Amino acid sequence: MASNKSPIEQQLTALSEKFKDIGQPLDHQLEGLVHAKPINYWDYIQTDALLNLQVQRTVFPDEMVFIMYHQVNELLFKMILWELQQIADIENLTTSFFSSKLGRISRYFDMLTASFTIMSEGMDLEQYLKFRHTLSPASGFQSVQYRQIEFASTDLINLIDERFRKEFLKKIDTKQQFTEAFYDKAFEHLYWQAAGKDFTTGKKTYTLKQFELKYKEPLLRFIKTFKGLNLYSKFQTLPERSKQDPNLREAMRHYDHTVNIKWVMAHYNTARYYLNQGKQPLEATGGSEWAKYMHPKYQKRVFFPSLWSTEELKNWGQEV
Repeated sequence: MASNKSPIEQQLTALSEKFKDIGQPLDHQLEGLVHAKPINYWDYIQTDALLNLQVQRTVFPDEMVFIMYHQVNELLFKMILWELQQIADIENLTTSFFSSKLGRISRYFDMLTASFTIMSEGMDLEQYLKFRHTLSPASGFQSVQYRQIEFASTDLINLIDERFRKEFLKKIDTKQQFTEAFYDKAFEHLYWQAAGKDFTTGKKTYTLKQFELKYKEPLLRFIKTFKGLNLYSKFQTLPERSKQDPNLREAMRHYDHTVNIKWVMAHYNTARYYLNQGKQPLEATGGSEWAKYMHPKYQKRVFFPSLWSTEELKNWGQEV
């Protein structure tokens, strides 16, 4: 039966039910609306706060480009994590929902990859080689959101340093996994530990030690939370027909290739441009052996290994 109520009366009824559910009288909420200020763009976006987050450490103008570019990256990382969290949280996952979120995530990373010309062509070389010394020992390696994206994208085993992956696979095969000791040891052998640790002595750089002091415990909790809920795991829960769909498989491969080869190589080539200016490559601000840490052919980091052929995995990153 059609309602005789006007649209405004229907909205008031809906509001009354909404606030009744949380124990709030409608008249109090309506009075609050009467006295509330109209919203402005600058208040909603927090423009003033956002534009005051850029603090230079030197007098070089292009340091501002460097700061803002990395802040934009972090905002995009947050957008990616927002989508990954929704995939993790949904109980009755559908192929359409999964595909939609995957498309968003990939577009964000496509944007990140394409944007690296801002770094490679948008800063004066002489300025960068001077102001970079004030950044040490800070490093983009310390971006915790990027680490979270990796853990939310694939199973932990796929992020273990390639040199030690077989050892951890044996532990998983023999059910010696997912204890506190297992997680702690796995963390110590993640691929990016190579950027800040000598595996023969166990000695860590200051950059890595500070990162772990701030983020190791939160990251371990994050890893455990996304066990079975990461993008790769959720993909494997889809109906077999969906998992074999060529378009969806190609979308997964696109994301994997973009994050672990195109994005990494865009970063690598930019670093090489700035740091290979002399006879000997300059050291990264965090002190890492950046060439071997960053290039995908060394780490062979792959989010979705079952979607690639043996030959493709063997030659991972070699085309660049």
